[in-house]
Amino acid sequence: MASGQGRITFLFLGGAKRVGMARLFEKAAQERGIELRIIGYELDRLCPLGGKYEIVEGLRWSDPAVFAHLGEVVEDYEVDALIPFVDGAVGVAAEFAARHTGRRVFVPASGRELVDKMFDKVAAAELFERLGLPIPATYRDGDPCLRLIAKPRFGSASKGIVEINSLQKLYELQGVSHRYLIQERIDNREELTVDCYVCVRTGHIAGISPRVRLEVSGGEVVRTLTVDCPEAVALARRTLEATGLRGAVTVQLIRDLDNGRYMVMEINPRLGGGAVASVYSGFNLPAAIIADCLGEEVNAGEARPGYMTVRYLEDLVFVPEND
Repeated sequence: MASGQGRITFLFLGGAKRVGMARLFEKAAQERGIELRIIGYELDRLCPLGGKYEIVEGLRWSDPAVFAHLGEVVEDYEVDALIPFVDGAVGVAAEFAARHTGRRVFVPASGRELVDKMFDKVAAAELFERLGLPIPATYRDGDPCLRLIAKPRFGSASKGIVEINSLQKLYELQGVSHRYLIQERIDNREELTVDCYVCVRTGHIAGISPRVRLEVSGGEVVRTLTVDCPEAVALARRTLEATGLRGAVTVQLIRDLDNGRYMVMEINPRLGGGAVASVYSGFNLPAAIIADCLGEEVNAGEARPGYMTVRYLEDLVFVPEND
């Protein structure tokens, strides 16, 4: 599968800000004596990833021509793997890998149908219920006996969430309730993010690393800490086995501090924005993806608690070509 002897090429989809993770991919490849070429697929070349890596100007994920364009990029650059970093890119990458008739390309993700369910909060909640996974109670009709929260059905990054504190607010949403997942609101809670990797070829769960998000800005984690939480690991494992998800998976859990319940909030079937903390803690996601891409046994290592990463701003200057 590799582009050449000891050389592979990864195309990052929507990884404009994932410079830290890109460096970890390079490090994992270097430790194996492999030359890894990273190329970004972005709408704008002038992005953080472009400060060190080559950028290809791409199309929007909703553009019908994106598959043909990706095909050209894959062939021209001899791409071995597509690594999606944003929601819209995951389904596109999965569908591209399934239908592309040219160069074989690896994608660390599940098939398009299952991926799309994860990005539809209503469909995901219905699937979790059918599989017997614990989730916050879903409101369907009548006068509620619980505090409620309405999450946009296709939303992300905690945008558009509505807290329902009265029957009047609930009635206001009834005309557009199909656009939301309405569930019980758990105010006294702890949220946990669990980074996971499941071998695409075999379905073997290669690693699970729980962490807490200590600070979030604009829907993205900027401070996160790996933790020792057997309950979160057990529920994440149960969730992966029940859903059949593969590749890089981020399981979002919630713990009700009033009664100790652990529940599944949602699943992002891709690398999480704060997964760098898990990598430094010993759970080597880039190494797992590289091994899976090459058709080798996947050994991701063991995550350790107490590793914190903090995201910070750094200025990157792009100089005009004629200057």
